Amino acid sequence: MALLEVDNVHAYYGNIHALNGVSISVEEGEIVSLIGGNGAGKTTTLRSISGLLVPREGSIIFEGEDISGYKAHELVSKGIAMVPEGRGVFAKLTVLENLEMGAYHRKDKDGIAEDLREMYDLFPRLEERKSQVAGTLSGGEQQMLATARALMSRPKLLLMDEPSMGLAPVLVEAIFDTCTSINLAGTTILLVEQNAHMALQIANRGYVLQTGEIVLQDTADNLQQNEMVQKAYLGID
Repeated sequence: MALLEVDNVHAYYGNIHALNGVSISVEEGEIVSLIGGNGAGKTTTLRSISGLLVPREGSIIFEGEDISGYKAHELVSKGIAMVPEGRGVFAKLTVLENLEMGAYHRKDKDGIAEDLREMYDLFPRLEERKSQVAGTLSGGEQQMLATARALMSRPKLLLMDEPSMGLAPVLVEAIFDTCTSINLAGTTILLVEQNAHMALQIANRGYVLQTGEIVLQDTADNLQQNEMVQKAYLGID
């Protein structure tokens, strides 16, 4: 059984049919990339999985349990954490306070302290800035903080929404290197990313979304060789 099974999910914003029967699966230990253009439904898919949007039809199964009706904060306790598009850090709190908020549902003080140490090892810049107000960090630092905050909940599944958006190329490479490190340390990742080239380089498998529907799925290597993917998303004529 897959860690996550999204089966025939239909989601709406008012009368707008944003997802039209989306089905994806994520196996434990994988990085799975979801690629597509603006408005394809990528973020809506993550919002549906994370409890921020309730699907009207279909099911979302996590570790064998239908989680479609759970709220977002309940799913954090079950092992799903999201790094939202646009970082979403608590701008008026310090870096340390943001990280502590990521572990709000945990009671293991020793474990939290250990994980803080790990986050500082993973992102040394955050330790340097731990007393700084998060809203004054650079875009790259805020992305590091948003990722570390999500990891503080010890997720089994990490949902990442456009982590490279607005970052300089050198930081984009660093963010994707970090995704690989997080995955190698044992966290399964579902990655939404417009930078299809980078996303498919680190992924095991991928799905292509167009106007709320999955139009293609394959291994990441095969998707990189697919003519439609090359023309539409990789800039190869």
